[in-house]
Amino acid sequence: MFEMLSMWNLVISTIVFFLAAWYIHRYLDEQGIPKGPTRGILVLVVASLLSWGAGYFVDRVEEKNTATAVVMPTGVSQLLKDAGGQGSP
Repeated sequence: MFEMLSMWNLVISTIVFFLAAWYIHRYLDEQGIPKGPTRGILVLVVASLLSWGAGYFVDRVEEKNTATAVVMPTGVSQLLKDAGGQGSP
């Protein structure tokens, strides 16, 4: 579940977070909802969820692209040859 984050995940989710927070904040201003801690927490939670979703989507797209490009060695001898060893005689 917890894997190393890709650089694209970090970049895209950060951009989505700030855009979502700005848009939600602006929308709530237009609706006349008064500023306060509840509104701030609402903006934080919704922007975080959207950011997490965007990061998840980026990881899934990246997984599909890298899954087809990875070629694994077929045997131990091939693995040893690729690593610089002699392999089996």
